[in-house]
Amino acid sequence: MKSSPPAPKPKPAAPPPRATLTAVEMGARQREISVSEFFTKNRHLLGFDNPRKALLTCVKEAVDNALDACEEAGILPDVAVKLEAVANGGAAPPPSQATRFRITITDNGPGIVRQQIPPIFAKLLYGSKFHRLRMSRGQQGIGISAAGMYAQLTTGKPVQITSRTGARAPAHYFEVQIDTKKNEPRILEKKQIAWESPRGTQVAMEIEGRYQKGRASVDEYLEQTIIANPHVKLTYVTPEGETKEYPRTYEQLPPSPREIKPHPYGIELGMLLKMAQDTKSHSLSGFLSSDFSRVSPAVAAEVCKTAGLSPNARPRDVHGQAAENLYKAIQSTKIMAPPTNCLSPIGERALLAGLYRQIKGEFYTAVTRPPSVYRGNPFVIEAGLAFGRAPEQGEPAQPKKAIPLAEGEDDQDDHELARVIRYANRVPLLYQPSACAVTTAVLDTTWRNYGVAQSRGSLPAGPMVIFVHMASVWVPFTSESKEAIAEYDEIHKEITLALRECGRRLGAFLRRRERAHSEFRRRNIFELYIEEIVQSCNRLKGGRLATAKLKD
Repeated sequence: MKSSPPAPKPKPAAPPPRATLTAVEMGARQREISVSEFFTKNRHLLGFDNPRKALLTCVKEAVDNALDACEEAGILPDVAVKLEAVANGGAAPPPSQATRFRITITDNGPGIVRQQIPPIFAKLLYGSKFHRLRMSRGQQGIGISAAGMYAQLTTGKPVQITSRTGARAPAHYFEVQIDTKKNEPRILEKKQIAWESPRGTQVAMEIEGRYQKGRASVDEYLEQTIIANPHVKLTYVTPEGETKEYPRTYEQLPPSPREIKPHPYGIELGMLLKMAQDTKSHSLSGFLSSDFSRVSPAVAAEVCKTAGLSPNARPRDVHGQAAENLYKAIQSTKIMAPPTNCLSPIGERALLAGLYRQIKGEFYTAVTRPPSVYRGNPFVIEAGLAFGRAPEQGEPAQPKKAIPLAEGEDDQDDHELARVIRYANRVPLLYQPSACAVTTAVLDTTWRNYGVAQSRGSLPAGPMVIFVHMASVWVPFTSESKEAIAEYDEIHKEITLALRECGRRLGAFLRRRERAHSEFRRRNIFELYIEEIVQSCNRLKGGRLATAKLKD
């Protein structure tokens, strides 16, 4: 009997139709994103990665603004920084366990006019420094308003600002927040108040943060700020209530930098086209000579001739292939380097004053390199070095216990690596050292040539602090949080040359010290045999000599 064929398997059920959107529906979902909304979701780009770093970033942005305002107004800065642990519904916890802090920064600067207070503190990308080619700590118009935005996100509290422009002017008090959808300030309160300061600004905000001493802390930031800014008087009240005074050690303000026009070598083709559209000049030659630095009428005529364009052509009519020819002609024409009066380097004397004040050592040196240029932007590299350990004031130097050394071993303190402190426009850079051009240049320098131990690919060993400062109209940071300097060949070269000069001076000092030690050991070699000589003399005299007196 034949078996019946197997029943056919049922076909799987068809999947439900996938929901699709039409172009009209997708288009209806598109909307503009404000810069405030973007940075609200991406606050790590601005340095608010974690509570500890956020606390430092808020203090840093407020202090930078205070110093910039004082220096631009020609006032020797007096800045007060106060951190307070804030209770969140109960008694205030110890600073090491607190999660909320109130930051108060007070300066003696020129103050802020009433109309400008809300946008300065509650509008991102609003400031006076972005479009100016002159050295300043701030660049983007983001910092202090981003700190206020972080306070708004984490605690919901507004930024409190008190400012007065003069002893006879009223003091204005504002409480502001950011409208993140519109990137506009929202004023919660404004009034005139009685304020004891005759002039200046005070900023207070409450944020979520974590306070911890040590590396990359608020304490270290303020200490390093004093090194690069010895003309600043700083008062710091820690969360524990301790008051630290950093007196002014240099009584002169740094030279005031001047604003310059962009250099032709530092612009791209798109920027050239934009400037040609926005210029007030009616001729191409006038545009080149009036809107750029170091371009004289003769140089402008040479550029036009090389590009095959008429000097009398309208700048707005230059586009397409003609614009590319003009751009290539600019790059091929020899133009003087941009002026450097837009920079305000620390200077060797002031830098040494800062190093003496904050770092204990035996040897100090500082170098200021001649100005150089990257992408048409002038910059100056300064380097300093402190070597050795000096005993603390009031403490006698403790004698070191002699330890036998192996053959060929040097009596050097090489168990610790050198410390590198980095600055950009007088501001300490505490994060991302491995991504910074300064660290790369320090690692690439052969410190063994100068008598300092160094393993391959690592920092030099020994009790040494290396200081590097870059001053520029536009520092090429690797991110918006301004934590590391980008790697440009011109910048790397200048840092390396400055470090080599410091190394040569250190090597000369170490050689002099070694010669002095050798001479001292040679003169005192008799002490190695004094015991045997005393015993021999005593035996010759039949043991009648006073050996203790003879040793002395």
